[in-house]
Amino acid sequence: MQVVETDLGEYILQLAHEPPSHIVAPAVHKSKEQVADLFVAAHGKPRLTDIPAMTREAREALREHFLTADMGVSGSNFVIAETGTTLTVTNEGNADMVTTLPRIHCVITGVEKVIGTLEDFATLIRLLPRSAIGQTIANYLTLTTGVKMPGDVDGPEQMHIVLVDAGRTKLVGSDLQEMLRCIRCGACMNHCPVYQNVGGHAYGWVYPGPMGSILTPVYVGLENAGDLPNAATFCGECAVACPVKIPLPDLMRKLREQQFDRKLRPWAERMAIAAWGFAVTRPGLYALLSGAGARIAKWMGGRDGLIHSLPGIDGWTKGRDMPAPEGKTFRELYRRRRDSAADGAR
Repeated sequence: MQVVETDLGEYILQLAHEPPSHIVAPAVHKSKEQVADLFVAAHGKPRLTDIPAMTREAREALREHFLTADMGVSGSNFVIAETGTTLTVTNEGNADMVTTLPRIHCVITGVEKVIGTLEDFATLIRLLPRSAIGQTIANYLTLTTGVKMPGDVDGPEQMHIVLVDAGRTKLVGSDLQEMLRCIRCGACMNHCPVYQNVGGHAYGWVYPGPMGSILTPVYVGLENAGDLPNAATFCGECAVACPVKIPLPDLMRKLREQQFDRKLRPWAERMAIAAWGFAVTRPGLYALLSGAGARIAKWMGGRDGLIHSLPGIDGWTKGRDMPAPEGKTFRELYRRRRDSAADGAR
């Protein structure tokens, strides 16, 4: 079997033998020069760096696969129970090709994508493209309902719908049930300050960002993806951006509580948190320690003001430098600004 990705971003990553870094823009981490090199190796044509010309080259390469494929495999953003219709949203039209040209069409989607009526669909399709790509509507909405009828020019002779559970139904009735509302728009990832700085590949799974920090531990087991719920600042940006109002920080906090109850975090980490908890409940001790820590961190920054290695947690500084603090605690900086403002008002 030869399996070919037809989404342009996914096609680029297939040539690069890489996983996606974003669920909506999977190849957002690639430059056009890198893509040009991949196309030269795969297509054997002169190197192009003009984006319209590159997309035309990809279109010509994919068109042969569309016309000769025996089976088209698609996902589905929603499955409408009222009519048995599956919906796939794209901006390239590849779903139209996959669902109509091959003899067999196979839809693979999660059980939570099943919605009741066309009225439900009308509401959700207003939310999805706005939150995913900032458009009022996507370029293509591909709705498929069964096989082609006698007299139809195109369409599949067979259509199969595979509903995937893979841990989804165990969310029903649990503290994490609200996650089933996720429409996979990626808005939480776009607004997350952690995702913006570390990128999708750092998460190590299909779903990165805040949504992945909840979905992945549920699907693969909290003991296998325990770091993800901790990769958050709890700033709340993801919850504000979510079009279906999933309280993502609250759900990540519940996963952290489960980790604590099941003693899944490393012993050293649990002891460090216990020590921190001891200090923060004693304001005088906490002020003393935080003041000392701020001054030590400033010293570690040296002349360039950058910390190149953090003992014990150097995983953060292997690929990046951390700006050193000013050497003052927040309270000290706040007091200085307040006093300065008071002097200016006199």
